[in-house]
Amino acid sequence: MAHKHGHGRERIQFANAEDKQEFSKYPTKAGRRSLSRSISQSSTDSYSSAASYTDSSDDETSPRDKAQVNTHGSSDFCVKNIKQAEFGRREIEIAEQDMSALISLRKRAQGEKPLAGAKIVGCTHITAQTAVLIETLVALGAQCRWTACNIYSTQNEVAAALAEIGVSVFAWKGESEDDFWWCIDHCVNTEGWQANMILDDGGDLTHWVYKKYPSVFKKVRGIVEESVTGVHRLYQLSKAGKLCVPAMNVNDSVTKQKFDNLYCCRESILDGLKRTTDIMFGGKQVVVCGYGEVGKGCCTALKALGAIVCITEIDPICALQACMDGFRVVKLSEVIRQMDVVITCTGNKNVVTREHLDRMKNGCIVCNMGHSNTEIDVASLRSPELTWERVRSQVDHIIWPDGKRVVLLAEGRLLNLSCSTVPTFVLSITATTQALALIELYNAPEGRYKQDVYLLPKKMDEYVASLHLPNFDAHLTELSDEQAKYMGLNKNGPFKPNYYRY
Repeated sequence: MAHKHGHGRERIQFANAEDKQEFSKYPTKAGRRSLSRSISQSSTDSYSSAASYTDSSDDETSPRDKAQVNTHGSSDFCVKNIKQAEFGRREIEIAEQDMSALISLRKRAQGEKPLAGAKIVGCTHITAQTAVLIETLVALGAQCRWTACNIYSTQNEVAAALAEIGVSVFAWKGESEDDFWWCIDHCVNTEGWQANMILDDGGDLTHWVYKKYPSVFKKVRGIVEESVTGVHRLYQLSKAGKLCVPAMNVNDSVTKQKFDNLYCCRESILDGLKRTTDIMFGGKQVVVCGYGEVGKGCCTALKALGAIVCITEIDPICALQACMDGFRVVKLSEVIRQMDVVITCTGNKNVVTREHLDRMKNGCIVCNMGHSNTEIDVASLRSPELTWERVRSQVDHIIWPDGKRVVLLAEGRLLNLSCSTVPTFVLSITATTQALALIELYNAPEGRYKQDVYLLPKKMDEYVASLHLPNFDAHLTELSDEQAKYMGLNKNGPFKPNYYRY
């Protein structure tokens, strides 16, 4: 005879004593429902986006199957809905207010058109901030075709606004894997137009052109890459002697690395976690995998809100930095059972394995702040004994047979761009750096750059920083002739040797 057990106003019937014990182990809604193991929506079903407020979730036709034209009669683009263009224009105008450096670069160089004749194919996050960069490149004389480097981060209305002004954009939020490569291919492969510059984030576009269109690849004047992952892939190509064009590693330019990786993640990690899970950080046990610039930024923010943070590291120097900053350095397997939140930012793969996931406690939140979605072994979770439940946009609960659930954010993809936004000001720094790198490579005299990966010259790094100082009403001190001579410097910079670490 089954006995009844009141739980608040709900009455749940247990078939046997084990179920009752099972129930008390996870006293959450999850526990209650896991008895009748819910068959949940699979995460490949389409769902409407929360971030893009003009989306209509009832329109399920794939953008690939829709014939759309902009008001100029062009149909050389593929976006969710070209009618959203004026919403997108408003987003871009708002972004411009916080990207004054890029606008001032646009004004300074508009006359001489340093990118006249440049045919740039780009693969980045398509957001209002990127649009300001793309429109700057167009104002400087370039023709642009653009696609998304992340299947979730595209702002549909911004893509529409770009398509409206004649930029061939192939991107929408929530693309499938197949759509992703289809978009890249349509960007590169078009009649009567051949790219001579590549701007990439993550290396997927570079890889595609290299593999599928080697003749285009060989004729490109330069590649500009902005992510750790993409830069790693470029160095691999270079090492194998297969990089036949000069490439600019923007990721490791000081302005990009310190600001985009460190200061930006310091602000956006909390934003992404709050928006998706409403978590309170005080007293939570958090492990951050990797103590590079991104890891340092995340830890600073988490510690400030009272979280108890520990670090995993492979590099003894970064590990010692973490120790000096007051964090425990541990192996993931030693602490995984106690953790409330697990954050990866290593740029590596399989940092969080199925074994780790199996050992996590109920309700543990798992997310990734690295560019690539390889850090958490998400594929291993798509197995028949686990139930996936989509609880809100970009939040999945993965439920084990015993009722334990793990909260996975953005299916292991980049948290801040998939689940929240990134401060515009920081993107202004990265975008200005990208624009200068493109101008530099495009206009470099024959032979200045060999077939290799280069860092942005320090003078340009300093220039990017100086363009952003007016925002803060910051006043730089100038060296006197005597001081400059004493230090052995040019009064106008560069002010530090190349080996200086900021």
